[in-house]
Amino acid sequence: MPFGALQPCVAIRDWLLSEGARLPQADDLLSGLAERLNRIGVPVDRTSTAIDTLHSEYSGVGRVWTPEAGTTVRLFPHGETSEKAYRESPFYTVHESGEWLLIDLTEPLDEPYSIVAELKAAGYTHYVVAPLFFTNGTRNGITFATRSPEGFRDDDIAILRFVMPALAAVMEMRLVNKQLDHVLRIYVGDEPHRAILSGDIRRGQVKRIRSAILFADMRDYTRISADMTPEEAVELLNVFFDCLVPPIEREGGEVLKYLGDGLLAIFREPGDDLGGAAKGALTAAEAALAALDEANALHLFSVPVTAGIALHHGEAAYGNVGSGQRLDFTVIGRDVNLASRLSRLNRLLGEPLLMSKPFVDFLWGDPELVGEHPLDGFSETMAVYRPKAKAAVLERLRA
Repeated sequence: MPFGALQPCVAIRDWLLSEGARLPQADDLLSGLAERLNRIGVPVDRTSTAIDTLHSEYSGVGRVWTPEAGTTVRLFPHGETSEKAYRESPFYTVHESGEWLLIDLTEPLDEPYSIVAELKAAGYTHYVVAPLFFTNGTRNGITFATRSPEGFRDDDIAILRFVMPALAAVMEMRLVNKQLDHVLRIYVGDEPHRAILSGDIRRGQVKRIRSAILFADMRDYTRISADMTPEEAVELLNVFFDCLVPPIEREGGEVLKYLGDGLLAIFREPGDDLGGAAKGALTAAEAALAALDEANALHLFSVPVTAGIALHHGEAAYGNVGSGQRLDFTVIGRDVNLASRLSRLNRLLGEPLLMSKPFVDFLWGDPELVGEHPLDGFSETMAVYRPKAKAAVLERLRA
């Protein structure tokens, strides 16, 4: 590399390690790199990345930048199709060899990769594929393509090689942060994940949240799953939660805990709208029961499945409990226990949806009083309500 080209290369490397590392979007990192390479004379007309990731729904993320379209993103779902596409891509070749792959697109040659024909047809003349190995062992990659008649010169390749270690370090750092955020949210929920990332990880810390509380579980799960394999039981629970969770999240609720065949969710009060949380929780509960009814009609379950949902309003507390190197954010408190006990009345009363008196006090409506009922562990009785059966589905679900 000529000495005169070294200073611009160092400037790009420094940008990657400073400003580039702090960019809010990964798309901006790729476009920013391409634009800076072009400024110093490296004719990049297309660049792309393929990054393995730790995600519940997809195995990798691909990004492609061109000056005409900007950055586009493609997600690769888990499954054999993604694995087959990877093994037929140039990324597989460079991962196996550990070496860069340089393809002159102006030369007639066998085309083992479908992307080569696409690039030729689009007028590209030179294609470079480089492996990116992260410290956690994942294999990733980046490509550069140009339409320049001369292709990439040796000096251009040297510049790309110079900035690659800094790019790999920044991409890995960003990926680790993204994965940590996603995995924590998936496994511990919104509120605990925010608390953990903010440093609230000392045993004994407690946070209180006033909210509507939703407690739901599957009726007769033990009987239904008694003769199922573990795989069949997991599939049963996943279809069940697919009916319950989307309506909860759509109405602004947060699932705090999965509890075997049930779940606990909260709906925070939205600003000054004191009834907003209760309204959202009730809407979510009715939508969840309707979704479950539809799933039964479509025979998505091997046997009919029903649920009981209890709604309460009060205080949910997160307690950071445990011992030694194993702690957990456990949802505790009188109101959480009350919601759990209220849910036991669903089966006893033959009602799919029940509400406590503190909950209905926040509703603009006229629910039906079911009666005063004792709750296990509580000395006083509770006035228990149900929604008026405006929807036929609620009548069908009443046992």
